[in-house]
Amino acid sequence: MLARADTPRGSLSLRRRGDVIELRVNGLFVMDTAETGSERALACLALGASPAPSRVLLGGLGLGSTLAATLADEQVDRVTVVELEPDLVAWLRADVVPGGARLLADPRVRVVVSDVREVVQTSASGSVDVVVLDVDNGPDHLIHADNRALYHASFVDRVADALTDNGVLAVWSMSRAVELEDTLHGVFEDVRTTSHRVRLQGRDETYWILVASRPITSAA
Repeated sequence: MLARADTPRGSLSLRRRGDVIELRVNGLFVMDTAETGSERALACLALGASPAPSRVLLGGLGLGSTLAATLADEQVDRVTVVELEPDLVAWLRADVVPGGARLLADPRVRVVVSDVREVVQTSASGSVDVVVLDVDNGPDHLIHADNRALYHASFVDRVADALTDNGVLAVWSMSRAVELEDTLHGVFEDVRTTSHRVRLQGRDETYWILVASRPITSAA
């Protein structure tokens, strides 16, 4: 055990398994540093769908893999990272996860300890180029029941309003998330779902990345 905290939502812990660090919530495995391909793909697909991904809002810090891939793009001028758990932010700042301190010290990064729903609700219309959501295991495998609202049409509509005319919303999911895909089609001109195969702790898994671009409301 590297670090552990009790939160209003339960326990949060970082554990070491050999050279690998893993994040657990209420004892359940969430992610580790051994297999970060899908998190990095999430960032790359999101940024690649935008003609000018200057201002990025990233929901979920995790172990920093999505943020690292985002910062690797020279077009990115500002990343607002919204993380619900202050302890997780503190652990990365303290470099409990190696490289975390360097990521959060990047001058382009601003960390907001809050619920991403609240941050999106208060974001001005057209103020963000790319929104990336990596806050849960997707709508069909929730870690926290309250996160279900992130996949509802009302929240997707609000994200679309916060985005620029060519804005992009990207979502990581453990499953295909067909219902969310249908919701995105009603709000964005272009929706693409990509499968990403990984090898996780000795077993094959397939994760999904949904990328929606060009809000219909803005285009109209």
